Amino acid sequence: MNILDEGKGKLFTDPDPDVARAFFRTKSRRLESKEMGLKDALSKYVHDGDYLAIGGFGANRTPLAACHEIVRQGRKNLGFAGHTATHDMQVLSVGEVYDRVDVAYVIGLEARGLSKCSRKYIESGKVQMTEWTNYLLSVRLQAAARNVPFMPVRVAMGTDTFKYGAGKIVECPYTGKKILLVPALYPDVSVIHVHEADIYGNARFSGIGIADLELANASKRLIITTEKLISNKEIRSNPHHTQIPYYLVDAVCHVPFGAYPGNMSGEYFSDEDHLREWLDAEKDPDLFKDFVKKNIYECQSHEDYVSRNGGLAKMGELRKKELLLDREVTP
Repeated sequence: MNILDEGKGKLFTDPDPDVARAFFRTKSRRLESKEMGLKDALSKYVHDGDYLAIGGFGANRTPLAACHEIVRQGRKNLGFAGHTATHDMQVLSVGEVYDRVDVAYVIGLEARGLSKCSRKYIESGKVQMTEWTNYLLSVRLQAAARNVPFMPVRVAMGTDTFKYGAGKIVECPYTGKKILLVPALYPDVSVIHVHEADIYGNARFSGIGIADLELANASKRLIITTEKLISNKEIRSNPHHTQIPYYLVDAVCHVPFGAYPGNMSGEYFSDEDHLREWLDAEKDPDLFKDFVKKNIYECQSHEDYVSRNGGLAKMGELRKKELLLDREVTP
């Protein structure tokens, strides 16, 4: 194949599907309980040097409880898929847990503003970056889920995103036209937060999905955190509702309010006051150090974190807000 141009960014993961397939063959397909505590799951499956991906979209259905625990456990030198990353990126930057990032959307917290913490760490020189778009990272996960080494697209060519990425422009063997090839992305470990799961790992969620189904199929290890644990009988009674099947999953962790302070569709709205506290605290390094100590390092669990910020009463308010907004947008 005739390579016409290629980005100068570094490729942080191996796109070879046969290498990935050799790993996937080692995974058990037994229908056995994978339920464990969040601390134990992250200790077992997230290791220094791994490439990490986080599910959800922006601050929606993002496994923030897991992000806090990764920081508490002191993980270092992780690769990170910066795909629609907002508050999760902010939290992981606190602990400087990553040293290389596939950049699509990072640092920004959407309409809330920019994270000084994330920006300072990215600009510190400690982090290697390769650029993509949100769409290109989704396509990379699609390639991995389909067990092919790359996928062709017709975007990004002629941009600095291509220049600082790791894609290759080739001559299409059918039309002779230029086309961009982007490599498959197989994360070492990913965490996805869902509405419901059984102890075996069968999981289902509602609301926006983005690339979580592709992420689940592409990941070598997959940790599911769930708002509710439900019976396998309930899963079997509505099998068409299961989006992530058990054999992709390595651990199931029951973590109520696991997306807090973000949004969980149909369950609770994001805690905008607390997210603003994060951004305001970042303006003063000493204040932010104390803020992080209180909200991450001194917390024994995600339940402790929620309790420190209003507890069940606050979650009740956020649930009412979510249900009210849901009624307002439902025709």
